[in-house]
Amino acid sequence: MKTKIQVFVGFLFLACLFQAQAEVRLPAVFANHMVIQRQAPVHVWGFAAAGESVQVAFRDVTRSAVANRLGRWEVSLPAGEAGGPFTMEIAAANQISISDILVGDVWFASGQSNMEFPTAKAVNAEEELQNADHPDIRLFQINKASEGFPQLDVLARSWKPANRESVAEFTAVGYFFARELNAGLKIPIGIIESDWGGTPAEAWTSLPALTADATLLPVLAAYAKMEEAEGTNRLEEQAQKAQIAEALTAGKPAPTFPWHPELRSWTPSGLFNAMVAPVTPFPIRGVIWYQGESNANEERAPTYNRLFETLIRDWRTRWNVGDFPFLFVQIANWKPGSSSYWPTVRDAQRRTLELKNTGMAVTIDIGDPADIHPKNKQDVGHRLALAARAISYGEDVEYSGPLYQSVVREEAALRVAFTHARGLLAKGGPPTGFEIAGQDHKFVPATAQIVNDHVVLSNSGVTTPVYARYGWDSNPACNLYNAADLPASPFTSEP
Repeated sequence: MKTKIQVFVGFLFLACLFQAQAEVRLPAVFANHMVIQRQAPVHVWGFAAAGESVQVAFRDVTRSAVANRLGRWEVSLPAGEAGGPFTMEIAAANQISISDILVGDVWFASGQSNMEFPTAKAVNAEEELQNADHPDIRLFQINKASEGFPQLDVLARSWKPANRESVAEFTAVGYFFARELNAGLKIPIGIIESDWGGTPAEAWTSLPALTADATLLPVLAAYAKMEEAEGTNRLEEQAQKAQIAEALTAGKPAPTFPWHPELRSWTPSGLFNAMVAPVTPFPIRGVIWYQGESNANEERAPTYNRLFETLIRDWRTRWNVGDFPFLFVQIANWKPGSSSYWPTVRDAQRRTLELKNTGMAVTIDIGDPADIHPKNKQDVGHRLALAARAISYGEDVEYSGPLYQSVVREEAALRVAFTHARGLLAKGGPPTGFEIAGQDHKFVPATAQIVNDHVVLSNSGVTTPVYARYGWDSNPACNLYNAADLPASPFTSEP
């Protein structure tokens, strides 16, 4: 009798499981309070039993689809203008109703810890949170995950209107960016946050894109070294835990140890597979990106320009909505010392501006030399918003500080030309942070003068100068701005 009861219970469990799997389901990004991209076809997709008919109704239009043999279905509804709230109805064997949907612009915010940095830790956090009541700004956070192949859905916290509670743990850069766009455009803004502190760009790039370019082989080789060292790292972690426990038992302060990245968060394409790929069918207006610190090392910095361009092209291909704006933050000033690779990564980021519809927020003047996570995220969000206003929305607004354009030798001096150079000025005295070098690439400090929105450089010890550079240090002393009070990007004129 006991066996028959067990079989019957098992049968009921399987029947219930089959019914649950057969019910129509939607990806996590489709939920109450969501924002749908305006002026773009409304792409809705999901899962159901193979052969099941699904109907989707939105803004007085209904479309139908039949789930394929893998249980996947999709429909496309007409594009519309900003507005709402609306309701979406999905009907199959079961029914789903999504309410309080707004139509506006959706931006995807990604990167590492400075994008992940929450509003609750930003400058003037208490005042910011008290005023964080913006019902037309909606926030969606994707949970950290890494996978070996592209996933069908993300693990995430549901859409939430911007208020004190939801903003507190949300990306500060993303929130301040959204707040400025919402105030200026008067349309709903949705921000999808997908970030993980201490992660490299290759983890956010698809494996086909990485392996299609032989020049990116060093990226994969660097990770292979990490994998080989993982066994030793785990033994070290066990020993460190024992030392911490021993110290606490003895009433002593716990010892500190060098940080080691979590291996899965550095796996090439791992974060792309779990935290980007599942939402690429969801139309967006553009991307804001803050990352680079984890690539500022000897093994990874030399390939960052090529890698970053690969990531941008890869994401644009995957979203398939054209060359959407990709706006990024140049890594800020941190810790003195010219031996680091931070200048190399900054210059790689600057060179990435050669790609169409890219914009860069320079933060060389608002970092914290003693803290890799500067708390002034308001200015970062503002500078990204300026880029969005110009590049994405076509406003006539200066959005960039001076960017290196060219260098010409004039006898024993170099004349450096910039774009975005109207009203070129040096704050606090003569221009600082400039260096010149001859054909030997041995840079020395240069005397700099601003002449008609150019900078003329010289050093009596370099009679035949060839190359110029600016701000070439992890925490440089540099003071060049334009009339819009935006700082010049560090650069080197070397090939």
